[in-house]
Amino acid sequence: MSDPLKARVAARAAEVDAELIALSNDLHAHPETGWQEHRSSAAVAAVLAAHGFIVEQPYQDLETAFRAVREPASRVRFTVGFLAEYDALPGLGHACGHNLISAMSVGAALALAAVADEAGIAVEVIGTPAEEGGGGKITLLDRGAFLNLDFALMAHPAPVDVAEARPFAVTHWHVQYDGRAAHAAAYPERGINANDAFLVAQVALGLLRQQLPATARVHGVQTRGGEAPNAIPERTEGRWYVRAETTEQLLALEERVRACFEAGALATGARLTITPESERYAEMRTDEAALDRYRENATALGRNFDVDPAAATMNRASTDMGNVSQLVNAIHPYIGVGGEASNHQPAFAAACVGPAAEQALRDGVLGLAWTALDVARNRS
Repeated sequence: MSDPLKARVAARAAEVDAELIALSNDLHAHPETGWQEHRSSAAVAAVLAAHGFIVEQPYQDLETAFRAVREPASRVRFTVGFLAEYDALPGLGHACGHNLISAMSVGAALALAAVADEAGIAVEVIGTPAEEGGGGKITLLDRGAFLNLDFALMAHPAPVDVAEARPFAVTHWHVQYDGRAAHAAAYPERGINANDAFLVAQVALGLLRQQLPATARVHGVQTRGGEAPNAIPERTEGRWYVRAETTEQLLALEERVRACFEAGALATGARLTITPESERYAEMRTDEAALDRYRENATALGRNFDVDPAAATMNRASTDMGNVSQLVNAIHPYIGVGGEASNHQPAFAAACVGPAAEQALRDGVLGLAWTALDVARNRS
């Protein structure tokens, strides 16, 4: 390789390769859901600490968040932050590949640290809990995290390689109806059916979809529908997501979706309560120049971005990395692990370990580390 610093980064990545694969496999074997990632966050932080990073955990008063820092011996000219996610999906384990995200970010940080002194780069890894609906990065932002960074980046597993993230802005709601219980046969007139309220709302949502733009998404699950068939349901609950291209469009769409839930309450007499489960996730503001560098580096590693657009729709998923990108220069590329499965399917969890996943991990480490080095040298 003609670039001596990149050659040293690659050499360092090769030295820690087995350790990174072991970390990824360990996280995969012990999935933990959002805000409960005690073992996972500790395992990720421990690898960094073992290689000389100074680790702060808990970070910003979040038990499963951490910040690991490696300062250069020379003057800091540029600060890079690799973001690690490690929460799993309820019932699906690591079907979004966050085990690989953590290992890639750790590996990129360790590899970049090998040239940090010459380049004047401060290298950080920030462990961010609860990406799957909990908005851990948003909480960290609200408490002052990330704002010292000149550049933030991470790579996300997907079926195929897609460089540019175009996530939807999203709202996460807990929806609850409270009615009145009664014997369904003997005293039905005394009840207020909270399950009927949900049924009316879902019919209204189904009709609303006919008038929504193609880019809007409204979907959810009812998590509580009643306790017994002979008792009118007193309380029902669900979790609902509303997505749009931008935060501005999301705010307008929220009002239309809320009206559908209000229709259920109006029709039945049940009381409606909608509670946000996190702050809104924002759309991504990509650092286009940095993304160009990532494409070049990933292509040099053999990654292929010439894919069927129908197979590349993972870049439309929502992420709280969008909120970080509103304030910090950032990229969020997707790296393919192959196979027929897509994110949030059980088969995708299986695809996030094994030879193809390990190659994606290696390429992600170098793609991220080389890109961070390029950006730092161009801007410091």
